[in-house]
Amino acid sequence: MTLIDDLKANMQKSVERTQQDFNTIRTGRANASLLDKIMIDYYGADTPLKTLAGISTPDSTTILIQPFDRGSMSQIEKAISLSDIGLTPNNDGQVIRLNIPPLTAERRQEFVKLAGKYAEDGKVSVRNHRRDAIDKVRKQEKNSDISEDESRDLQDEIQKVTDLFTTKIDELLVVKEKELTSI
Repeated sequence: MTLIDDLKANMQKSVERTQQDFNTIRTGRANASLLDKIMIDYYGADTPLKTLAGISTPDSTTILIQPFDRGSMSQIEKAISLSDIGLTPNNDGQVIRLNIPPLTAERRQEFVKLAGKYAEDGKVSVRNHRRDAIDKVRKQEKNSDISEDESRDLQDEIQKVTDLFTTKIDELLVVKEKELTSI
């Protein structure tokens, strides 16, 4: 694989990670991905919620969590309560229900800011990959592995790839902001 192909692969991972972060932001509709970041202390090990329970969305305002081991219900309930998703779990002994209330205008703005933070984190990651790639090119030039012209051409190509992936993150942010602000 060439340097540019590696760079594209790494930047694509940054874009995908940003999309995953966006998916954890509540939009007023039930979505199982809201619970992706929740970790449960299960017998002394941090375990992702989705490996301990079946998660479904029976309607647009409810997330249903059905633990595989009923003994883990209290840990699941505690982890959800302590998380930053802002939902209160209702436990009926069989399943845990999370009711998704409609978002207030103020809460929507908080989530828009959070989405902006996630987008900026994604762009920082993309720029870090750019910096690493440019460092490799400069090192090759210094070692006389490539000419100065080749180095400049590669650096220009790296910048074009960086601009492309930064634009992708901006587009994802626009979609998420629209999703958050539409009623």
